[in-house]
Amino acid sequence: MHISTATIDNQINMYLGQLNLKQKKALLTVAKAFAENAEEIDYSEDFKAELDSFYEEYTSGAAQLVSEEEVNMGVQAIIKGQAKK
Repeated sequence: MHISTATIDNQINMYLGQLNLKQKKALLTVAKAFAENAEEIDYSEDFKAELDSFYEEYTSGAAQLVSEEEVNMGVQAIIKGQAKK
């Protein structure tokens, strides 16, 4: 499925108005990471298809959203688990 850049921009702007401050900060962190590493990222077609699938779930309402706190706890658990190896 191909979505134009303008369509994506419009959808991002639409969803921004629905986010609270913590969600916007989390999104900003992700956007910065993508922008800073834009030249380094080369996603496989399988990964792109998986992202498209997640996006479809999100827009259909089937996906469960996770709070910034839950994400941070999960990241910390992963980091701690890797540090023990």
